[in-house]
Amino acid sequence: MTTYTHTAEADIGADVLFGYLADPTNLPRYFPEMRTAEPEGGEKVHVEAEVHGDRVSGEAWVRPHEAERRLEWGAEGPDDYHGELTVEDLAPGRSRITVRLHSVRAAEGTEVQEGLEHTVAALTQAVAADDQAATHRRQGEG
Repeated sequence: MTTYTHTAEADIGADVLFGYLADPTNLPRYFPEMRTAEPEGGEKVHVEAEVHGDRVSGEAWVRPHEAERRLEWGAEGPDDYHGELTVEDLAPGRSRITVRLHSVRAAEGTEVQEGLEHTVAALTQAVAADDQAATHRRQGEG
């Protein structure tokens, strides 16, 4: 089994960041290949993605552990793809996210690691943009 890991810091509170990530409907906002992610009850999620030019659909699972700010996920398939992430508080409005991906298939080169780093950057940007928009909406209501 091959494991890929990436850690990054973000100017987002840990609870805000984890809350966003624990909602599987947000997946298409930061995972470029993901087209839809629809919860089906419990930990099951129906997903559709664009993979090497083909649209594929399948079942995935997501397990949030809110007290620990830890999220586990995976998808059925030949690569036994699964992972986990943790979100830590660094300071008010600042957090650290660590993501680990596991697969029985080892990729050649740095494609998976670079994809992981790109996805973590995209998700922190998406959360920050949504949080900023929510703050503006609240200020406009006041």
